[in-house]
Amino acid sequence: MNKIIIIGNLGRDPEMRYSASGNPMTSFSIASSRRYTTAAGERREETEWFNCTAFGRLAETCNQYLGRGQQTYIEGRLSTREYNRRDGTPGFSLDVTVTEMHLLSRRDDQMDSGGYAGQGSGSSYGGDRGSYGSDRGGYGGDGGGYGNSGADSPNDVDDLPF
Repeated sequence: MNKIIIIGNLGRDPEMRYSASGNPMTSFSIASSRRYTTAAGERREETEWFNCTAFGRLAETCNQYLGRGQQTYIEGRLSTREYNRRDGTPGFSLDVTVTEMHLLSRRDDQMDSGGYAGQGSGSSYGGDRGSYGSDRGGYGGDGGGYGNSGADSPNDVDDLPF
């Protein structure tokens, strides 16, 4: 299995549609950047873009709570897809089938707030379990960090604003 974890900002608002059988699916893009300094002292930034698709109840949740620029933790299955660009040259895309999503910032948080907005107060949505909350504690799966860690969390499900 090609499992991937992405922490990044949404590039566009999610788009929800329905399959022929009536199942919801939501698509969105997410950018993950890293900054570094070369041996010559030059500062650089690399950004990777991922096309994400969520299905079922998780798709409905993503559509309702995600927005452009919002910092989000995404977990899912990675696949690559080859295609031909309009000019005929080959291209490829990184596609993620989302299995879990954690909100790291609210829709109205500024992107340049420094660090992860909403640290310790994010919300978790597990697509495989079909329920709110993460039994692994969010970021890194080590029982701590971002997101709710279940009933023992200071951000109990009953305290969520939805």
